[in-house]
Amino acid sequence: MTWKRFAVFGDSLSLGVGDPTPGYGDLGWPARVERTLREAQPDLAYLNTARIGATTAQALREQTDRITAFGPDLLHLNSGANDIMRRTLDWHRIEDDLRAMYGWAASTGAQSSVFTLGRAFVIPGLPGFTDRVARLNDITRRLAAEHRAIVADCWDHPLNDRPDLLSADRIHFTTVGQSIIADLLIEALDRHTR
Repeated sequence: MTWKRFAVFGDSLSLGVGDPTPGYGDLGWPARVERTLREAQPDLAYLNTARIGATTAQALREQTDRITAFGPDLLHLNSGANDIMRRTLDWHRIEDDLRAMYGWAASTGAQSSVFTLGRAFVIPGLPGFTDRVARLNDITRRLAAEHRAIVADCWDHPLNDRPDLLSADRIHFTTVGQSIIADLLIEALDRHTR
């Protein structure tokens, strides 16, 4: 893996926020991936523009200029979690926003990557939330395939069964979860470069 300019775009998942886990360094997945990439490319440049709570549309408005100016050759994209955390959803708008994100990412010339959301991601106050996540993941996989983005698929990974996966807010990964999804992305990037 010889990428030289790694950028991360999106929301709190892209920031790697979450509670600490005993025995695990207090690093989110982006810092863990950066560290691995830096082993192969010591002069790696890194930029993370993600913001907690950002929808895909908000991230496109707020973050694209900085990332485009940075000129990444590896660009991690938003998974759309905040897009589906509403009482009523406009799936056409969600897909249009995600399609715009992939189109913009392609225009940078960077290799894109993305996570699918895991089945452990559940918002109890929103009925049918697991179905929402599954539908969003279907859109993610389809758009990623169209744009040759690398997918680290968290949906049915055993990490979802870990009792220590989620932070106290039951939304964000603990550092053990951050470590696992970093490994998933690194494995996906490695497979792509073979």
